[in-house]
Amino acid sequence: MNSIVRNSCGYAPTVFDGKADQMLKVCEYLEEKGFIPKELVRNEVNWFYGNLGIDDTYFSLESAETIANHILALYGAKIFAFTKNENVLDINLERETEETSVYIHTSCPGVSQLHGPQYERRIDEKFLDVSTTKKAYRLESYRSQGNVSSGMDTQLRCYFVTKCNFVKTDPTPEEQTDIKVVGDKTFLEKATDNTLEIYQNVMKAVLQRTGPVIEMFEVEGSRERRLVIGYRQRSTQSFFSAMSDLYHFYELYSTRKYVEQFSNGVTVMSLYLNPLPNSKSAPIEHTIHQVIKEASLIYCLPTTPLQSFFQTNQLSVQEAIYGYIAWLFAQHFLNRLGSEYTSLASAMDSNDPVHIEVLNKIKKRLRSDTFTREYILEIIKMYPDLIRLLYINFALTHYVNPRGAALEPTLSYQRLQTDVVLSDDELLDKIKKTTSNTHEFMVFESFLIFNKHILKTNFYQPTKVALSFRLDPSFLPAIEYPTRLFGMFLVVGSEFRGFHLRFRDVARGGIRIIRSRNKETYSINLRSLFDENYALAATQQRKNKDIPEGGSKGTILLDVNQQDKDRVAFEKYVDSILDLLIVGNSPGIKEKIVDNYNKPEILFFGPDEGTATFVDWASAHARARGAQFWKAFTTGKSQSMGGIPHDLYGMTTRSVHQYVLGIYRKRGLKEAKITKFQTGGPDGDLGSNEIKISKDRTVAVVDGSGVLCDPEGIDRVELRRLADNRLMISHFDTSKLTPKGFRVLVDQQSVKLPNGQVVEDGLMFRNNFHLTTSVSADLFVPCGGRPESVDLNNVNALLDLNGKPRFKYIVEGANLFFTQEARIRLEQAGAIIFKDASANKGGVTSSSLEVLAALALTDDEFEKIMVVKDGVIPQFYQEYIKEVHRVIEKNAELEFECIWREHRRTNKPRSIISDELSLAIVELNENMQQSILWQNAPLRKAVLREAFPQLLLDRLGLDTLLERIPESYVRAIFGSYLASRFVYKYGTQPSQFAFFEFMNPFFAKIDDHYS
Repeated sequence: MNSIVRNSCGYAPTVFDGKADQMLKVCEYLEEKGFIPKELVRNEVNWFYGNLGIDDTYFSLESAETIANHILALYGAKIFAFTKNENVLDINLERETEETSVYIHTSCPGVSQLHGPQYERRIDEKFLDVSTTKKAYRLESYRSQGNVSSGMDTQLRCYFVTKCNFVKTDPTPEEQTDIKVVGDKTFLEKATDNTLEIYQNVMKAVLQRTGPVIEMFEVEGSRERRLVIGYRQRSTQSFFSAMSDLYHFYELYSTRKYVEQFSNGVTVMSLYLNPLPNSKSAPIEHTIHQVIKEASLIYCLPTTPLQSFFQTNQLSVQEAIYGYIAWLFAQHFLNRLGSEYTSLASAMDSNDPVHIEVLNKIKKRLRSDTFTREYILEIIKMYPDLIRLLYINFALTHYVNPRGAALEPTLSYQRLQTDVVLSDDELLDKIKKTTSNTHEFMVFESFLIFNKHILKTNFYQPTKVALSFRLDPSFLPAIEYPTRLFGMFLVVGSEFRGFHLRFRDVARGGIRIIRSRNKETYSINLRSLFDENYALAATQQRKNKDIPEGGSKGTILLDVNQQDKDRVAFEKYVDSILDLLIVGNSPGIKEKIVDNYNKPEILFFGPDEGTATFVDWASAHARARGAQFWKAFTTGKSQSMGGIPHDLYGMTTRSVHQYVLGIYRKRGLKEAKITKFQTGGPDGDLGSNEIKISKDRTVAVVDGSGVLCDPEGIDRVELRRLADNRLMISHFDTSKLTPKGFRVLVDQQSVKLPNGQVVEDGLMFRNNFHLTTSVSADLFVPCGGRPESVDLNNVNALLDLNGKPRFKYIVEGANLFFTQEARIRLEQAGAIIFKDASANKGGVTSSSLEVLAALALTDDEFEKIMVVKDGVIPQFYQEYIKEVHRVIEKNAELEFECIWREHRRTNKPRSIISDELSLAIVELNENMQQSILWQNAPLRKAVLREAFPQLLLDRLGLDTLLERIPESYVRAIFGSYLASRFVYKYGTQPSQFAFFEFMNPFFAKIDDHYS
């Protein structure tokens, strides 16, 4: 928006009636102290009050004593400057209280503070970044109109921070958009009607969409421009100070700045910008548009380790942020293993679990030791000119200038016209000649690899909340990532970084939040982030063998200082990926981007650790942004959104428990006599439902709060109470424990157990309790825990002194709890293990059928028969849940029987058989979809009549389903159904005639149909 406003400040001027009396008190105080000669006191006081042009807000807030001390400090600084023969003063004054804070410093217009107190950054950190609807702070800032003395060209900048006093702290939904209800009382008294109208409109826009809302106003009769920026509280950090760096880059300075808070969660910042006298930059009439455009980039990443290059004009904001993103890419993907690792890998036995585990540890060590984050950053900082050249290489592909030639492009883009543009080969040669060793070359080579593999990005999108990049994953080395990814997204926000990986075009998987308790844990999580994401997606790919979608997974790693921003990070992650899935058509908000992928793309997200309560928002947001696929975009939604909540209906547990029951059946065991050890407690989805569905004697439960153990069996009624209410074991009534039972919480120390053992550290005890030799059980069901909790280094702790497993049966509910090598070691010792990719696929099956219903039904039908309103569950919905349960149980039974049968036939470890089944099904599925069988329409329909849920067939009919559901998805249903049913029946090594025998009933149905 570009409007003209009258030449007024937009706020009623503060008039302090007691100013004259206050001046007299200040004079008296200074004369009494005697530091300033008596004959000069009045002159200094009059200059301070009259010539500096300090706003009356200051005088109304401060006492006479404080003002006198400030005048004294100013006088002392002038004396010090005189003795040093300097013409510049350095004044820093501050006063902080709970209700109000005042900061005053000498300020050169258009120059960022790189050293000293850096008050704007402090104001961000102490007041603006932490403001919420319950406790918020507003800011007024003014530049003094006059100089500190007649002989010095120095001005003062004043900041006044006051705690908000809202008219109403908890507005109703109807009151959310009424500025006179949600505003601060002081603001409402001071703001003019025009300012209230502008802020009201900005506030409404912020509530309706994600990301910052930016409006620009020309001031009548002057070159001043006013920027009004609205955004949600706690959605960015250090934004106020970063905006100063931004407009300083274009040689602009501010006369006034305001930050207002509202009790509906909105922040509005107002900047009054003017060009510096004798500025060499382009006119403000042009540069203001670049400030607007780049404000959204600053909003996404207000501060980076390359900030100083931007502040000192060595790099533009776009170049600095590009350099930061490329640095993150280098951290994860710099090829650090070298040819020696490749040679070692080829020489080792890929079937030997010990070899594989050793190779993995060498890989991790090489990655973390060769190029640390700090070392890569040091190299990058040495060559800002290379960052600029590589940025130009990136911008040449992705920059869009929709405003047209009449307006100045960004400074970075101007360089595209003036600098020598290098081809990729020329740029590589330039890097070789500029860098001084191999490591430096490899770092900047990774920047070029990053550029080459970006298919699309929202980097130049006018409004955005985080930066997203759709990458071609072909750069990943096959030696490390043997199964090639289909698609890959990198997302970076001010609170997080994350990935989304998928192995097929049509794929689904959960989005996981990864937290870190401290810096050490964060560093470990950071190093393993991509590999963990790849492994989780690969597990999902194997797990999804029964369903049309391939495997995918998303990860969101919260920054070490942003552990409470899970919701903010998730929303930014989703919105920025939607930027790359939905074609932009709103000028100045969401515009069309350069798309080198050039194909429609849909992702299917599901709930995972830390995101189960967020998926409703994701679907609703996709709908608000106009995505046609919104109903299918997320699964595990609440019933009011037409979703099938996994936890409410125990979908994942239903599959896991089928494997437990299968073991009981094959071994002739009575469930009530079985002892069980469980990680993942009654507060979680899988843990709570495992407690509800089972009838065993549980002897230990480990969850986020600690360890609960009772060798005699934990009281099942009390355990069920926790599971019903989704409470951690910290809420367990310990009076229900037997004398041998105990509970140790993570924050406890020096706890004495019934056997006399003293637990020094509750957290360490919890983390390693599954490895303790003092507890054994018949059955171990991991329902939660970090990936690779058991590997070759600690797996022997799960064996007794005779080398026998402490847990006879293991059904892996939690993903990747064991490494494959650890599973095989336990199986060799005699344990019966069913791994995650087989056991816990109930959730993915439920999600797949949820997606299918969303694709098959129109919006109206979906609303009528799949959405639960006011607690009334539609009959169709209830029947569909039952059908989902039947499918989950049938798939689990078929795979269990196949693994059991194949193990008896081949004596291979069940964990390996599980992988072989997955690979066989996935490969056969791909072949089926491309085979002539798909081309045979009667056969295709015969297969689909069995593959589609009967309820949907009865409701809509096959022809309607085929009309509504995308062909790629139907083809995937066809392939996955035939492939899974064939492999489950005939195993991984079928006879030559097996497939003919398998297909015969389908052909017979065709004959019956036509006869």
